[in-house]
Amino acid sequence: MSEGLAGTAERVGFHAKVGVRWSDMDVFQHINHARMVTLLEEARIPWLFEDGQPTVTLRDGAVIADLHVRYRGQLRHDDGPLDVLMWIEQVRAVDFTIGYEVRAGGADPASPPSIVASTQIAAFDIDTQRLRRLTAPEREYLESWRRG
Repeated sequence: MSEGLAGTAERVGFHAKVGVRWSDMDVFQHINHARMVTLLEEARIPWLFEDGQPTVTLRDGAVIADLHVRYRGQLRHDDGPLDVLMWIEQVRAVDFTIGYEVRAGGADPASPPSIVASTQIAAFDIDTQRLRRLTAPEREYLESWRRG
């Protein structure tokens, strides 16, 4: 997977390349919905949950509060690795929302995405089984990826 910032301020985002497995296909030969949700998860892991990121603490407790996936085009096995662009849409006290654009590998970044999605993730304290507030370092890091 690769990472980086997109060009202009309104296009700020983290890029991840996500491989498509043969098992990600359905009978119609495009990526199955449940597998697409997994591919989105695989894309955000190196951005938010790997060692060295201020949001690594979310590995110990985070829950998906909401998920939307809109299909504007089909993606197939041969379109991989997929180019997933992610950014922060909103940061609140206990949660944040990630925006996604998914394109076939090698597609022009200015071309319309095949998939547009969003995921709302809430910080969660496993021990108390309650939502927790995002820490100042978590919020600062997330805000740095916000489009504005």
